Amino acid sequence: MATYPGKDIERAAQAACGSASDAGAGAFGPSAPCAGCGAAALTPAQAAAAAWDGPVAPIAAVEPESPADDAGFTAGCYLTTVDGQPVRDIIDWRWLAAEDAIAVGYIDLDGEAGEVELEREAGERWGFEFDGVLFDKVKLCRNACVFCFMRQLPEGVRPSLVLRDDDFRLSFLSGTFVTLTNLRPEDEARIIEQHISPLRVSLHASNPELRRSMIGRHAQHGLDALDRLLAAGIKAHAQIVLMPGVNDGDALRETLEWAWARPNIQNVGIVPLGFTKHQTALHESFTGPEAALGVIRTIEPFQARARTERGGPWVFAADEFYVNAFGAETPAHIPPASDYGDYEMFEDGIGIVRSYVDEFAAACESGLAARAARVLEDAGLTARFIVGEAMQPFLNAMIADSPLAGRLVPLTVGNNYFGGNVNVTGLLCGCDIARAIKAEIGEEAAPSEEEDGSLVTEQGGDGGCPNRASSAATETAQWAVSPSEDCLSELGCPPSHPGQVPAGELFLIPKVILNDDGVTLDDMTVQDIENAAGAAVCVVSCNPLDYLPEIIALADGRL
Repeated sequence: MATYPGKDIERAAQAACGSASDAGAGAFGPSAPCAGCGAAALTPAQAAAAAWDGPVAPIAAVEPESPADDAGFTAGCYLTTVDGQPVRDIIDWRWLAAEDAIAVGYIDLDGEAGEVELEREAGERWGFEFDGVLFDKVKLCRNACVFCFMRQLPEGVRPSLVLRDDDFRLSFLSGTFVTLTNLRPEDEARIIEQHISPLRVSLHASNPELRRSMIGRHAQHGLDALDRLLAAGIKAHAQIVLMPGVNDGDALRETLEWAWARPNIQNVGIVPLGFTKHQTALHESFTGPEAALGVIRTIEPFQARARTERGGPWVFAADEFYVNAFGAETPAHIPPASDYGDYEMFEDGIGIVRSYVDEFAAACESGLAARAARVLEDAGLTARFIVGEAMQPFLNAMIADSPLAGRLVPLTVGNNYFGGNVNVTGLLCGCDIARAIKAEIGEEAAPSEEEDGSLVTEQGGDGGCPNRASSAATETAQWAVSPSEDCLSELGCPPSHPGQVPAGELFLIPKVILNDDGVTLDDMTVQDIENAAGAAVCVVSCNPLDYLPEIIALADGRL
């Protein structure tokens, strides 16, 4: 995923948590405070939407001079039906509104319900922009996965981080992975009828008993549903979260053989188990060179067969396996760009390193890197680019062997907030970034993993990175899985917000660390980070061909 969690998950969490009684408008949009008591008050449209017996699609904007505009729709209205059918999500809308003449049910700003006929020219847009992609409740997970990341987060995180969604619609629309264990017959029928394909499916293991031990008692239901969907022509991208001594080795080979026998499984991505410090059950993954290399060697025969029979590798190991296996020599061993095709598994941490290495090489060959180095030198600046520890084994050596040596210096930040083996850039938190910057400018020493941080933001919230492993020891042992690697793509990233350039140092935060609202996973804004660090920071793009021009503009004073 570009930014974790994605905007659709953020919106779904808001809708799941909100209600007319306890959160103002909740899923029905923002409410004005009551002048008498200060509580959020519903507008007439919101009140009618909350009372409506069925899903409602909130209209966020209307395109001028569109059929929707001509019919009098405005932001704040709701759609209830299309040709008498409920609109459960954006997929329903696209499916039901495919014709050029439709009847739409609505709730207007006064809270009145009605229906109106709409017509459009061939190829014309209806003109509706909706708030979110799900108009009913998000479908939640009913599994008990031993590697569940959401169960391993610190207390007090925002709802979107602990939303255990298992919704086939978000799989199709936003690229989240689903187990299919909660699919009802009507869900399967809908997926087939509307051809909601491809889906991203959590496979993990094909052996029924092993899969049950990993994800819970509904495991076989998910496999059976997947088989029926595949037989009906639905395509899938499969993911395997690999656990040492559990579903690796022979179990992995068995799972890959099972998937290979189903041609509508387009590819399989293998990601290593991740774990935070907020649990006591997990202590190792594939971080050692021998273990990581063993996984790579296990899948190589399957890749060779797939290249011969299907024209591509088909099964992919996450970048972390290559970095852990080869360290500073990773660029020489990571698969070529041709293996990754259009990088469709990019957000799963597959192909990110290859993309970054190739872009950096292109920047050096084109002279862009040398130009950035000259501009930084002329300005007397050193650019300190914030990265997670996952990139360190090869990034430092790659930059040191380039024109940017000494001018672009990675500032590697450990993830004390999550701890464990969580080390990718996209999961860095504001408190750790602020502490690393503060240590870099000599105001305090960076704490060890065992130390308790206590950075306080301007608003007075706890910006520290507490270690709750001791309290977790008294609870049921929990597990975690690390989401995708660093984002090096523009997709879904918030815009850059450069700050004031500090004398001699240019601290750069890749925008993947911030969500669409401009906050980190620990709810710190750029301003909060600056206040806690005692230095200005600048938010830049994630990939070299974009962030180097931004660095040039910053050093030149044009941003």
